[in-house]
Amino acid sequence: MKNIIDPVPSPSHSRRSARWLALLLASVLLHAIVYQWAEGLIGMPSLHTRESTVITTELKPLPPPAPPAAEKVAVTPTPRPQRAPIRHASPAVVQPEVENLPVTDMPGASAEGPLETPELTDANETPVAEPAKPTVPQESTAPRYKIAPPPSAELKYDVQALIKGQQWYGNGLFRWESGSDSYRLTGEANVTLLFKITVLNFKSEGLINEQGLAPVLYSEKPFRKSLVNTHFQHANGKISFSASEASYPYKGGEQDRASIIWQLASIGRGGAAQFAPGAEVDIDVAGTRDLDTWRIKVIGEEEIDTGLGKLTAWHVVRSPRPGSYDRSIDIWFAPQRDWYPVKVRYTEANGDFIDMSLTAQTPLTN
Repeated sequence: MKNIIDPVPSPSHSRRSARWLALLLASVLLHAIVYQWAEGLIGMPSLHTRESTVITTELKPLPPPAPPAAEKVAVTPTPRPQRAPIRHASPAVVQPEVENLPVTDMPGASAEGPLETPELTDANETPVAEPAKPTVPQESTAPRYKIAPPPSAELKYDVQALIKGQQWYGNGLFRWESGSDSYRLTGEANVTLLFKITVLNFKSEGLINEQGLAPVLYSEKPFRKSLVNTHFQHANGKISFSASEASYPYKGGEQDRASIIWQLASIGRGGAAQFAPGAEVDIDVAGTRDLDTWRIKVIGEEEIDTGLGKLTAWHVVRSPRPGSYDRSIDIWFAPQRDWYPVKVRYTEANGDFIDMSLTAQTPLTN
């Protein structure tokens, strides 16, 4: 009976058999997985991510990084054909016109300033500008007269004035200071009724060179009017005004309303032969708003009464052009008084005048 009937397996034996069976199946499955992974048949999550990086590398030649390089290549050749024709056309078209065009016909070509040719290149500007440079110095450097400025002195005057039909009396002063290469001149005229009124107040200062006086600044304060300045810009070659936007070229030899008197005195001291009855002298004089050519006419020698007694003096006069509202000036220079102006008379267009007659002369030491 024991050999015919198998005994019933115990529970522990069944468990061991199941465990071995599970291990066998797991081993087979693991081998299958390893084999299939090696063959690339099963994709693992980490492998999916690496394959995605491979996909991004395939996008590198696509447009995002490429456009900057592509645009530069496309843009740079575009202006090259445009610039090349301009450079080739410049010597063939512009240059002959510049060479054949007179300087006076160039844009901006005038005696008042440098040539202005903004449309030309630097190479084209050079031959046009150079011919104009020597013209101004050649016309203005040579002195026209012998010059000998009077020595420094303070001159006092009796003043008689006619202002709007009313007679006024007072006093005036010229303070003339001259050195070897510069000068300074101040002047005023006052009238008194119940109180003093300054009817004329001016200042002129500048240099002394081979042409005589070379003003730098002129200031004038007329009666009941604001102070105005006239600037002689030697370095810039320009004369400008605080009371006007006008400007004029400075060539050398120009005077202001005050320095003109002492320039004439310097001409007289430089040689009496330069004064002769009927002689005329043209001098450019800057006022407070513009520049005008004054024609100074020598009337002749006259004997006049002054506060210093009778003096023989050369009478010169400046008359404004017909239709002008500028003042006329009569001046008497006394050779025996170092050609100082012993009498000066300013006459306005409306008939008002200021008459100054010398009463005292005091030398000044520099």
